[in-house]
Amino acid sequence: MPMILSTPLLSEPSCLSYSRVGVVSTQRKKNAFCCFNHSLKDNRVQNRYVPYQEENLRRRFLLFFLVSSGLSPTLSSSGKTKSKNPYDEKRLLEQNKRRQKENNAPEDFPNFIREGFEVKVVTSDDYVKSDSGLIYRDYEVGKGDCPKAGQQVTFHYIGYNESGRRIDSTYLQGSPARIRLGTNAVVPGFEEGIRDMRPGGKRRIIIPPELGPPVGPSTFFSSKQFEVFDIELLGIKNCQRRTIAFYSDVVCN
Repeated sequence: MPMILSTPLLSEPSCLSYSRVGVVSTQRKKNAFCCFNHSLKDNRVQNRYVPYQEENLRRRFLLFFLVSSGLSPTLSSSGKTKSKNPYDEKRLLEQNKRRQKENNAPEDFPNFIREGFEVKVVTSDDYVKSDSGLIYRDYEVGKGDCPKAGQQVTFHYIGYNESGRRIDSTYLQGSPARIRLGTNAVVPGFEEGIRDMRPGGKRRIIIPPELGPPVGPSTFFSSKQFEVFDIELLGIKNCQRRTIAFYSDVVCN
């Protein structure tokens, strides 16, 4: 009896193990088949995506060629040109007037509408603009002859910037300035403005950047601006060179 009972117990586990192996192997075949199908689908998607990439690259290359060669269609310049707005000019004018009032600028001081590098000068009808661009107004004409090159002129002046702020004054220094005309002692606009004045005359000049001082890191001025000067011409003297031994100078009397 013990031998009969032991026989089926030995044979049954072996059959169960075979059936499980078959199930596992069948499941592995199904998983492999599914993976193969997914790989086929991925290849199909990639095959459809490759022509799209190539077409996109061709379009980019064509666009780059047209832009670099200048063959691309140009846009209308009216869309790029910035039109001046009267409201902006009025706002900038009021802003300049407010700053000049804060800086205690003198009466009838010119106004400057600055927008970037473009500046519009607003003055009364009493101002005159010369061919060089210098703007001036005579408050008193004076008497006598105008100074000539080589002569010495004695004068007082007050300098202002566009905001009406005083930047220099010989009145505050306590003594007038003296220069000889034609020696490049002052900026071109200043010499032009004083050259046709008469002793006793008072004039306001507006010097544009073209006739002003040089601009750069090695100079006092960092940007191109208009400068305003109130000038009072006091006198004119003739000058001559004097030489004593090895010493030479210019004497004005």
